[in-house]
Amino acid sequence: MVNGLIGRKIGITQIFRGGEAVAVTAIEAGPCFVTQIKTKTKEGYDAVQLGFGKAKRLNSPEKGHLRGIGEFKYLREFRVDGDTFLQLGEKVDVNLFKIGDLVDVTGLSKGRGFAGVVKRHHFAGGPRTHGQSDRHRAPGSIGATTFPGRVLKGTRMAGHMGNTRVTVRNLEVVSVQPSRNLLLVKGGIPGAPKGLLLIKKAKVRK
Repeated sequence: MVNGLIGRKIGITQIFRGGEAVAVTAIEAGPCFVTQIKTKTKEGYDAVQLGFGKAKRLNSPEKGHLRGIGEFKYLREFRVDGDTFLQLGEKVDVNLFKIGDLVDVTGLSKGRGFAGVVKRHHFAGGPRTHGQSDRHRAPGSIGATTFPGRVLKGTRMAGHMGNTRVTVRNLEVVSVQPSRNLLLVKGGIPGAPKGLLLIKKAKVRK
């Protein structure tokens, strides 16, 4: 069976459970449709490709690939566990999950643009006194002298922050509402509202 869905982040809210306010994130999860089936005999592994969202326009190769299935904006691949009995064009929806399941959610984090080391890497900054007037948010030394005589790769410095692929693991499914294609998971997930998400069943971790 396929182990995940494509979805879209709606936003964060809270629900009351057992007299306790629980922060949850609402996700529009599916419906998705099977657009391609990959098998171990042909491609070397078992997987299905799912389509999500209505596309405004498709190019010729996309139209050929999706002929007779639909016009989807997003196509993403998910591995399947063992034999799959899904057919091309078959609908996969939020009923894949149930309350209490643990899921891994992947999305693009919010882009923060060019950020300094204090915001990007949580540096403490330089001294605020003893004649230091411009060291408050500076990184300090980034290298040595004669040896190695260069700045090492991976040195934490200012640069582009955010807009990267982030996965939050083991989030609890709090509510499943098939009539609204709605999934509520406990806690926060990466990305801005309306951002694309991949929701997968969490792997068993010891």
